[in-house]
Amino acid sequence: MLKNDLLLRAARGEQTERTPVWLMRQAGRILPEYRALRGRLSGFKELVETPELAAEVTIQPVDALDVDAAIIFSDILVVPEAMGLTYEMVEARGPLFPTTIRSAQDVANLRVADPEEHLGYVLEAIRITKRALHGRVPLIGFAGAPWTILAYMVEGHGSKTFSKARRLLYTDPQLAHILLRKITDTTIAYLKAQVEAGANLIQVFDSWAGILPPAHYREFSTRYITEICEALPDVPVTVFAKGAFFALSDFAQLDCQTIGLDWNQDPRDVRSLIGDAKTLQGNLDPCALYGTREQVQQATLDMLRQFGPHRHIANLGHGVYPDTDPDNVRVFIETIKEFSTLAREEQL
Repeated sequence: MLKNDLLLRAARGEQTERTPVWLMRQAGRILPEYRALRGRLSGFKELVETPELAAEVTIQPVDALDVDAAIIFSDILVVPEAMGLTYEMVEARGPLFPTTIRSAQDVANLRVADPEEHLGYVLEAIRITKRALHGRVPLIGFAGAPWTILAYMVEGHGSKTFSKARRLLYTDPQLAHILLRKITDTTIAYLKAQVEAGANLIQVFDSWAGILPPAHYREFSTRYITEICEALPDVPVTVFAKGAFFALSDFAQLDCQTIGLDWNQDPRDVRSLIGDAKTLQGNLDPCALYGTREQVQQATLDMLRQFGPHRHIANLGHGVYPDTDPDNVRVFIETIKEFSTLAREEQL
């Protein structure tokens, strides 16, 4: 039994005493505890692949920030690595794939990963975290959406345009679908294993949704996200597709409970398109946390008013930036807790 189940109740559309709050990338460089631990290790991947350390980092923001959920410390790129395409995390540059997908043979060489065999370190981190949390808050598991994973596997690194990956959709759509099929099958098995290991909610990150035209997004992303949502009936699912404002009417039909909003989306407009049957998550501009304490508080209040008191999970519109002052993060969290509690009391 969870001592704090606000996140799950909000995702299911149930009444809550206040708005739950957590932050994407809350487990990371904003916390001195994380930096101290990270400084003792050889690299980012050592932290991700050592279950005891990943669990420790997962719990740090629960202790330091008093958020309403933990999210397992990992990376979306563990999926392509499990499929046979190794990545590196280069300091100050981001992910790099020494070998990329260029041909049908490259795709044929990939495996549909077995979660326990190829991603067991993530599952063990979930199990350790669940034991250590003692039911304090829910634990969020996650994976990247198949399109975003394909983008990295073909491009080989982050990009403003992902032109190599997007070119594949035009020049060889059949091969793109074969690759997406393998990614999707791996992702579904992986997320099911996360739930079995103890994840209470799943989030699907489509980080590069916004670079596709609407027709391509529907064909090469939404259809596979739909499969993932339908494969996870036992826990709430959140879909966060950055920049995919054009897909909201399609998202309204997804078998998921929560839609994540980036900071460029107006919650009132999204609600009018999505309807009342889904919870919305987000969406403060991460840069708003660079302001003064008063500015952060006002921006947070403005955000809460736009969402309204029901079916909302407070978060940022993207991951918290690493140079953000943790005290301003605390102002964000405390403002949500105080104001949303008062707002509900006034309605009673």
